[in-house]
Amino acid sequence: MRKHLSHPMAHPMARRALTFLLAAAGTTLFWALDLPLPFLFGPMAFCLAGALAHLPLKGFGEVSVAARTILGVAVGASITPEVVADLPRMALSVALIPIFIAVIAAVGVPFFRRVWGFDGPTAYYAAMPGGLQDMVIFGTEAGGDPRVLSLVHATRVLIIVTLAPFILGHFYGAALTNPIGDPVADLPWSELLIMVAAAWIGWKGGERLGLFGASILGPMIVTAALSLAGIVHFRPPAEAILAAQFFIGCGIGVHFMGVTWGELTRVVAAGVAYVLVLAALAAGFSGLVTALGLGAPMSAFLAFAPGGQAEMTVLAIVTGADLGFVITHHLTRMVIVIVGAPVLAALIARRRRG
Repeated sequence: MRKHLSHPMAHPMARRALTFLLAAAGTTLFWALDLPLPFLFGPMAFCLAGALAHLPLKGFGEVSVAARTILGVAVGASITPEVVADLPRMALSVALIPIFIAVIAAVGVPFFRRVWGFDGPTAYYAAMPGGLQDMVIFGTEAGGDPRVLSLVHATRVLIIVTLAPFILGHFYGAALTNPIGDPVADLPWSELLIMVAAAWIGWKGGERLGLFGASILGPMIVTAALSLAGIVHFRPPAEAILAAQFFIGCGIGVHFMGVTWGELTRVVAAGVAYVLVLAALAAGFSGLVTALGLGAPMSAFLAFAPGGQAEMTVLAIVTGADLGFVITHHLTRMVIVIVGAPVLAALIARRRRG
């Protein structure tokens, strides 16, 4: 055991260094080939390949969490008085979110139970399109399999993030070249310091209050208040948003560390199949929103795409979609799923004991 631990690649810093180098190589290659979103897809692709090849990779822990605060600040800075005044227009499409989640539950839970043989708690939390960490935690507390839940949700996010840019480009004409922010050199230092403070206070304050998704929602709430008060006028600099993409891409890829052939053929395959189900449901609801004139086609697509909140924020920024519209719908989805999760966890646990 001592000999194994003394191996250079057993040290967490060495594993993180390898992960960083692999992700940087992916970014460089994707940039050189002029592929879309190189800072997101380069790290994601190379870290995924490294994980499946069983390289000793390791995520970046708090650094990755901190990177998400950048997106929270970006969303908060986009919440202006004009966006608030536009909220009543979104009310009807937001009202479809509870129905969307109910349909997902009605289709997804039997799909995982009867087709793939998952137990009840695992099937429910695998079906729910909530945050990856939240669904794993709540599902485990309810008696579900944490490894299965982790792989199913990681697969969902991976596939949606991979396919969404293709769909946006080929069906909605999005170029994925919308400016993500001004260069850091062009922003006033006073405003940069305010954004850093908003990110830190929102993140840590949100954690102390037990806010779900504190790393994104906390900074978003603080920055939105500053934006509405006329104190913040810019998004975070482009370099910061690219860094956030980099660490998000690494996190998606590294999540497949240690996956076995059996898990690939059963759990990951179940996740892939379920994404097709989710895609059909999301397409139906986004099409309904567009047909009723409740939202623009591209914004409706991103609003109902069941990907991760951070990843959908990135895509909304680079496509120039209505960020307020997209985030309002995703926040509603997350609130409904996460607030309902502990209640359902208690009911499931009581039923299992009974």
